[in-house]
Amino acid sequence: MGPPVKDEMATTNPAPFTLYYDSKEFPILGRIRAAATEKGICRITLPAQPVEDFLGEVLKKINPNILIQNKEIFIDLYNQLEEYLSGGRRDFSLPLDLRGTPFQLQVWEALSRIPFGETRSYRDIAVQIGRPRAVRAVGQANHGNPVPLIIPCHRVIGADGDLTGYGGGISLKKQLLALEEKIH
Repeated sequence: MGPPVKDEMATTNPAPFTLYYDSKEFPILGRIRAAATEKGICRITLPAQPVEDFLGEVLKKINPNILIQNKEIFIDLYNQLEEYLSGGRRDFSLPLDLRGTPFQLQVWEALSRIPFGETRSYRDIAVQIGRPRAVRAVGQANHGNPVPLIIPCHRVIGADGDLTGYGGGISLKKQLLALEEKIH
């Protein structure tokens, strides 16, 4: 008997998987774009990001075999976003399919625990995850948040209280924080 034969097909041709996408216009937010796998929402982009970037990012980072537009998959997301924007929802309850490094996943989990109507600094998050010197890395993971709003990265501010960068723009960040403060 010779050495075992490798099954090249198993390693080079993974089972096909489908990625669903759609977009919708919202008051305050503008047009968001969303992507989901069978497991859950995996990407949301805010209006500041061009559609070409959204599709390029989804194809590069998630690498689906099939891409299908499907509004039905996003009904719960859209309903919950409408409830949030109208003041009727403080937390989201959606299945997510997050893909990131263990550090990013740890930061995103910490971000998801920031209470509605409150803010935290990057340093606060670094301390919370037990990495007090990783403030810049926390900032990078925050910037890489694949599902803004659902994971409330808009609630992260600078240590001095200044609003810092946001993928949807500082103006949108101010509006979201004001919305939460008003309802809080």
